[in-house]
Amino acid sequence: MKITIVCYPTFGGSGVLATELGMSLVNHGHEVHFIAYKKPVRLKDSDKNIFFHEVKVPEYPLFNFQPYELALSTKLVEVVKLYSIDLMHVHYAIPHAYAAYMAKKMLKDQGFNIPIVTTLHGTDITLVGNHPFYKTSVNFSINKSDIVTCVSESLKQDTLDQFEIYKEIDVVPNFIDISKYKRQQELCLVENPNPNKERIITHVSNFRPVKNIKNVIQIFYNIQEKISSKLMMIGEGPEKEMAEDLCRDLSIENKVHFLGNTNQVEKNLCHSDLFLLPSTTESFGLAALEAMASKVPVVSSNAGGLPEINIHGETGYLTDANDIKSMSDYAISILENPKVLEEFKNRAFNKAESFDINKVVPIYEKIYSKALKQLK
Repeated sequence: MKITIVCYPTFGGSGVLATELGMSLVNHGHEVHFIAYKKPVRLKDSDKNIFFHEVKVPEYPLFNFQPYELALSTKLVEVVKLYSIDLMHVHYAIPHAYAAYMAKKMLKDQGFNIPIVTTLHGTDITLVGNHPFYKTSVNFSINKSDIVTCVSESLKQDTLDQFEIYKEIDVVPNFIDISKYKRQQELCLVENPNPNKERIITHVSNFRPVKNIKNVIQIFYNIQEKISSKLMMIGEGPEKEMAEDLCRDLSIENKVHFLGNTNQVEKNLCHSDLFLLPSTTESFGLAALEAMASKVPVVSSNAGGLPEINIHGETGYLTDANDIKSMSDYAISILENPKVLEEFKNRAFNKAESFDINKVVPIYEKIYSKALKQLK
């Protein structure tokens, strides 16, 4: 099967999932064409059946905002015709599903009939998509897709509550390549990056307000008062400077390390003892799943899809997003007892195994086949 995947090429969860899905589909014998405004950060295009097509938007003084959706639609038409694509899989309702529908209509006029599979990831529904400026277009884009999937039961319910959707929505969870994390754990066993035996706490995100970065720092402050520890902050975003200032105000700047973005987060996670994710909204929580795949228990909020991954009292703990005291107490209770910590680590990994890519990709293959059959 020849498939186009349209996604954001960034470090965010949707771009990571779309890229990993595409590379895995190639391993299953498919040909995959990625379409985006730049190469996805995790894309390894060494395989002969992986292609990347850049969407270029010419700069015209006439436009205050360059028409990316038009350029994307045009590129989709071009790629579908040139490579005889069977199916378009777009991640995010806007602008990707919207652009895909326009491409589909143009292709139909030229004798090509091609289905659209749209995967909803969260921000396109809970934040951007629900804005009055975009809601009508999002609603239209979802309903005009041939098949719609989303990454959690929580997001499915949010979509049905906030929009007038008549399409069936299939829940297909995010996934991780568990073998990659197993290999990294084996490498970590021969490394010794923590000779002082400090507990290592980690947070990974895009440092946006919904990630509650201030709470991450406050929780760590409480932890380090009781347990010798350091905090690894991975990612970039608008709240980073505030977080750095807060660390200085609390006099813990020497215990908090800001590492920026990385393509190999598993290298940092494999040395971690605990993962913090006090988000106010989280449609799935891919960062938490990546931590669990690295044998790292999670203390998180109970927002969105997180309770579907992080099982309270088993793989970590869940609280309200702003309950700093409970998160701190739960974190300390895990970290202060080596035996308890090891039990949480093992249970976290066992849960993560149920989200292995080899269990999820066949679900997408069935969805693709269903979409193609619906055209006949």
